[in-house]
Amino acid sequence: MNKDIDYILSAQAVREKTAKLFDLTVAGKTNFEYHESKLEDVSKIVLEVIRENYPDLKIPFHSRWGHFQVGDVDRNSKLNKDLESLDAMEKARTKLDLVITSVLLDAGAGPNWSFEEEGKTFNRSEGLGVASWHMFMNGAFSTDNSKRADATKLMSISGSDIEKSFQVSSSNPLVGVEGRAGLLASLGKCINSKADVFVGGRPGNILDYMKNKHGMEFAATDLLKAVLTHFGDIWPSRIKVDGVSLGDVWSHPALGEKDDLNSLVPFHKLSQWLTYSLIEPFVEAGFTVHSVNNMTGLAEYRNGGLLIDSGLITLRDPKMMDVAHKPDSEIIIEWRALTVSLLDKIADIVRKELNFSEEEFPLAKVLEGGTWWAGRKLAKEKRVDLSPPLKLDSDGTVF
Repeated sequence: MNKDIDYILSAQAVREKTAKLFDLTVAGKTNFEYHESKLEDVSKIVLEVIRENYPDLKIPFHSRWGHFQVGDVDRNSKLNKDLESLDAMEKARTKLDLVITSVLLDAGAGPNWSFEEEGKTFNRSEGLGVASWHMFMNGAFSTDNSKRADATKLMSISGSDIEKSFQVSSSNPLVGVEGRAGLLASLGKCINSKADVFVGGRPGNILDYMKNKHGMEFAATDLLKAVLTHFGDIWPSRIKVDGVSLGDVWSHPALGEKDDLNSLVPFHKLSQWLTYSLIEPFVEAGFTVHSVNNMTGLAEYRNGGLLIDSGLITLRDPKMMDVAHKPDSEIIIEWRALTVSLLDKIADIVRKELNFSEEEFPLAKVLEGGTWWAGRKLAKEKRVDLSPPLKLDSDGTVF
């Protein structure tokens, strides 16, 4: 892999390239204005939410596992009970199978979909988490209907399978059904083509790959590199360089011509979200995963919504709030870039206030403790349907 591609497929590139768009915003050269005077107030909102959600400040990483616990239902304990006969490594592989498939089903659900479980109703990310948890527990990702995932079954997943498991109907529509099914089928094809990485065509065997390559200790960014390199073929082919699909990477004209690598802005949102979600099963299996603070914030509409709904950033042309924007539009690329950069600034203030170091309180805890939930809280105050402040024309594979 050439060094330019290697760089774009890194958290370092996400941080550095988004910073360039932040600087252009400060210079008045993007669609957004940054109101630095509001940064302290936004950080106070995040701190309030952190203290409300986690008064003991014992905050888990922002990951899919939290969504499996919504509604005061301890689904993780039920899973552990079902897996108690397995050894630590096999238990971890199973949990990795679950969380990999679940994260791929996590793009925005839209405002009108919900999932019902024993009289309780869940929507948005939590609903998707619960629905995908049940889909996995029901054996939908395995050829023998067991609690695991394999390439053969994943390659055969259809939109109607998603609709059935996610209770989709004309009155309960889910955004991007075919896109979700396509991602799972692509996951199956991807792991099937990499027998040396995913032994037996099983996504959870990334555990064995990491152990063979790094031993029992590695940096979170090593895991992200494995995710970006070996799961990269899953994502729709947007930008390819030397035959490598770059995934959640977009070209912005303020940084260079369309064919110029300098124009590329990586976010790797779902890949980083997946990496954060993979860490817990690795740690439970006895691995040490360090340097989590080198990862970045997630450029998605809850964290980004916090910035707009709080007035920390505003659009220069307010009329653009009424238009639906595609993921490759300049406005969305800029919004996502500002999200990454400003999450770092908010995190610095939060850590200082709570008297934690970066290592003690990595961004993954700032996201889980505060920014994601603060974004949700402000969205609820401003819009009954909890929709993002900007209208998104999404295909179910980005947000």
